[in-house]
Amino acid sequence: MDYHSSWFNSFLVRFRLSANLFLSQFEPLALLLAPLLTLFIARLLHSLLSVIHENGLKATVLALFMTSIKLVPGVQSYIDAEKQKVVDKLQSGSKSKREHWRTELPTTGLGVGVIEEMKDVKSNDADWKGKCSGTVYIGGSESEGHFSLINEACSMFAHTNPLHLDVFQSVARFEAEVVAMTADLLGSKEKASGGQVCGNMTSGGTESILLAVKTSRDYMKVKKGITRPEMIIAESAHSAYDKAAQYFNIKLRRVPVNKEFKADVKAIRKQINRNTILIVGSAPGYPHGIIDPIEELGKLADSYGICLHVDLCLGGFVLPFARKLGYPIPPFDFTVRGVTSISADVHKYGLAPKGTSVVLYRNHDIRKHQFVAVTEWSGGLYVSPTVAGSRPGGVIAGAWAAMMSLGQQGYLENTRKIIEVSKMIQKGIKEIPELFIIGNPDMTIVAFGSAVLDIFEVNDIMSGKGWHLNALQRPNSIHICVTLQHVPVVDAFLQDLREAVQTVKENPGPISGGLAPIYGAAGKMPDRGMVQDLLVNYMDGTC
Repeated sequence: MDYHSSWFNSFLVRFRLSANLFLSQFEPLALLLAPLLTLFIARLLHSLLSVIHENGLKATVLALFMTSIKLVPGVQSYIDAEKQKVVDKLQSGSKSKREHWRTELPTTGLGVGVIEEMKDVKSNDADWKGKCSGTVYIGGSESEGHFSLINEACSMFAHTNPLHLDVFQSVARFEAEVVAMTADLLGSKEKASGGQVCGNMTSGGTESILLAVKTSRDYMKVKKGITRPEMIIAESAHSAYDKAAQYFNIKLRRVPVNKEFKADVKAIRKQINRNTILIVGSAPGYPHGIIDPIEELGKLADSYGICLHVDLCLGGFVLPFARKLGYPIPPFDFTVRGVTSISADVHKYGLAPKGTSVVLYRNHDIRKHQFVAVTEWSGGLYVSPTVAGSRPGGVIAGAWAAMMSLGQQGYLENTRKIIEVSKMIQKGIKEIPELFIIGNPDMTIVAFGSAVLDIFEVNDIMSGKGWHLNALQRPNSIHICVTLQHVPVVDAFLQDLREAVQTVKENPGPISGGLAPIYGAAGKMPDRGMVQDLLVNYMDGTC
């Protein structure tokens, strides 16, 4: 034992002498800075590798290249000037209109005369009747029928606020019944759901998605101890998930869709890691109206013990009735094992007033993580179920009135009408040789593109005819979201579309005032950060 101790001490002395002899040839300052420099370089490499891992090698190299280019004198100012030209183009006409908008209260109030002024301002709105993709889902005129009914319901409860449950018990009941009726449509009473489905009303699909993501994050933190959360979505998933990722500090992994434009389950599986809290399926996806493989995603989520949110914001009040009508609808609701939350908009095909959606959870253990409870506020004990504290009771009452007035038979008839119109539009587009339909639409959204024409030029021509369609990318295409407004005008739409295609075919090239060049350039622009800047600058000058 003494021998080994003596040998070890001797080794240490020799090592110390050798180290001092070696280091004596360097300046003391160099010896001090070397470890710091090494640590800095290691940190830099780690950050670079993290960026490459998150964004990919190509995007990272491109970003570094663009950053370097912008350092050249004059380049940044030139780019800023060109971006401003694009923003001005996007905002063409809107700035001149804003010059006459009020910036202060009138000295003397207008009294009931304000109604006449509102009618005058409203007269400048675009003609939306039958001309818009989505936007207005109720059929007929705004002064009659279902419009009139929900307007009266909203007006009757315009003064109410469900924050005050003890005062406005009627609105509290309406909300609970809207949630329960929506849950029933989505499998809450089926044995496979577990019998505990619960939820709340929100202001729209985006808030429903935000809450589902926040709830999943907090639930998985308690369940699995995840503190650096990540979620995985298909590139067809709604942009509300990007918003949620930014708001709640969640890393977002986006994967391409498969050849059928559905979420690629294999690609999603490859992205799952120990920090994954949530995967997403859409039924249907907003861009192409195609339902993701919810059953496969459910199995995947269940096997990894993570959450699965199903976005039924568009399909929530169509798919249950389409299934009853005999259309081949794949599983999409709480009867699918692994689904932990669902969002469904009542203000779309539920035909409720704008500002009404529902977020649902498989059980109360999950939903509890949606709530915010405050115990240390001097204003008293506080608990809130959704993002907003005060909420408009009028639209909740309007949603209840819409659902109760239509009933199952009303929704069945409406679903039959819009699906038939959707099929007519698909047939009409297939008869136009220059166009092709994106994938195989499952519901009431029809997306189409062209291999021989600039589809955005076709869109500009359609805009000139009064149609308001949605421009898409990857691939370049446009879509129409069919509503009851389109039932009486489907033939006119197809006729205008045929004429628009013929016009572009005979006279290719952008039209004066059209946005085709901007959409086309944005789709091809490799620097996506620049595109993002354009969007931010546009929004900053619009609102």
